Parts: sequence; structure tokens; C-alpha cells
Amino acid sequence: MVSFSDIFDSLANGPRGCVAVAAANDKNVLLAVNKATEMEIAEAVLIGRKQAIVSAGKEAGVDVERFTIIEESNEDDACRLAVRLAREGRADVIMKGLVPTASVLKAVLNKEIGVRDRALLSHVSMFYLDALKRSILLTDAGMCIAPDITTKKQIIANAVTIGRLLGVEIPKVACVCALEKVNEAMPATLDAAQLVAMNQEGEIADCIVGGPFALDNALFEEAAKIKGITDPVAGFADILLMPDIEAGNVLYKAFALLCNGQSAAIIAGAKVPVIITSRSDSDETKLNSIGLALYLSKKKRKQNNSYD
Repeated sequence: MVSFSDIFDSLANGPRGCVAVAAANDKNVLLAVNKATEMEIAEAVLIGRKQAIVSAGKEAGVDVERFTIIEESNEDDACRLAVRLAREGRADVIMKGLVPTASVLKAVLNKEIGVRDRALLSHVSMFYLDALKRSILLTDAGMCIAPDITTKKQIIANAVTIGRLLGVEIPKVACVCALEKVNEAMPATLDAAQLVAMNQEGEIADCIVGGPFALDNALFEEAAKIKGITDPVAGFADILLMPDIEAGNVLYKAFALLCNGQSAAIIAGAKVPVIITSRSDSDETKLNSIGLALYLSKKKRKQNNSYD
């Protein structure tokens, strides 16, 4: 899987992508967008109340007059306009500013002007971890609260799509649980076994699904050997499928805050990448998320406007 350095190097050698920011009066988002433009990988359209955007820019030390600003006093209308720009091909990426996440998602999913591409939207994050010396994907840490087996199948499909665009032809998906054995009292292990069977029967394609795994034997070959696990995914997972949003969110923040992991996150399942970062995400994560989203958009265009 490519690294963040690979992503930014690739973007530097091509035309700039356009980021449509809904309710752009968020100083941290403006800092990330400004940095992306300074790196010559992006241009931006800032949508919202111009006075508030200019004020946020001054607070952040960003000259927002260098960007296209579209006046829109209503937050929901700002979200709809950002989505419409993407739908019309005038923006490559949608990014959330100072507006509730629900407002952005409502516009993305709107039947008339939205950009839904698949049945399910899911959160996919990318981490580069020094302990692994490689990149991995983590899903779902921010969208699907308590996914059932059908939802997990769709979450896998979204993440596999991203993994393939990031250079892994057949991603290895690890179903992460509290232990590596099927236990009737632990529903996540039962789901893992069923997902593995679905993969083996061809119902889940373009990847190898393994599990259940504890986190250590999903990521570290030596840990898998100690436990006698011979599954080809064990120790080599490209994608960590978490059992629910609590586990996903805790691991996401542990990687980001305790492991100093370089990170990025997008919402997958739409026709264009959607960036919905947390207030607690660092400026680096916001910039990385812009880079990841633009990279995926670029790769998607090369595949004739299809993720598959």
C-alpha cells in the first residue's frame, strides 16, 4: 500500500484537484486547505458566509481572498452546493467545515442532488504506523454504529475499493475481535467466521478475508506464529475490520494519539471522496485527508469514473 509520501509525490506531478468546503468558516480546515494549495496539489472553493470565512481566515493567518468564495448564509444550502459542485464535476472532493456532520451527509445522500454511489456510506481511515513500517486501513471508526453481517459485508467492499486504489490488488482483510477463536458468547467472532465463509464462496470478492483475529495476530507475523495461526491474513492485514464503532473509534484514537501514527480519513461509498474530520484531528490529519481524497479521486478518474 502506498505511503503518504507516495500520495503527495503523485499529486505534485499532476493537475490540482478541487476541494469544495461546505461552511468554510473553520480555521483548522482553512489551515489544511491553505497548506494543500501552497503544496500546489489543490485549489479550493469556500462556501458559506463570506464575512465569517474571512474572519476565520484572519484568525488562522490565512488569506482566504486567494480562494473562490461563494456566499451562502444557510448551512444546509452550503452543504447542498458543495455536493452539487461535485455532482457537476466542478469539484473533486467534498469537505466538511464548521457544520454538523449530519448536514453534509444529508446532502450527499439526497436523492435529487446527492452523490451516493453505493448502498452504504462508511468511514475508512488510513494509518502509517512506525511499528509496522507500512500503511494500513481501519474501518469503521465513525459511521456505522453496530453493523450486522450485511453491513459488515458492505463496509468490507468500500474498504477493499480504497485499498485497491492505494495499490493493493488483493487486500487482506482481518476481522478484529477480542480473540482469535470462534466463541458462541462473542457475536463478533461468529460474524468473522461467516464473513470468511462468504469470501471463500465468492460472495465477498477482490480480497482475502480472515478471522477472527486479536489485534496482535492480525498485524504481527510473530504473534500469529506463537498462536499457531496459519491463516494467510494473519500478521499481514491490509484492512482492519472492527466489530463496532466503539472498538473502531478507540483504536483510531489510540493509533493517532498514542502511536503518533500518520493518519487520514474519508467517507467512502459516494461518487467522490467526502472528508469529515473530527475537531480533535490534527492539522496534519486534515491535510493528509485532503491528500488521500484527491489521490483517490485521481485514481478513480483513471478507472473510467468507476471505483471497481
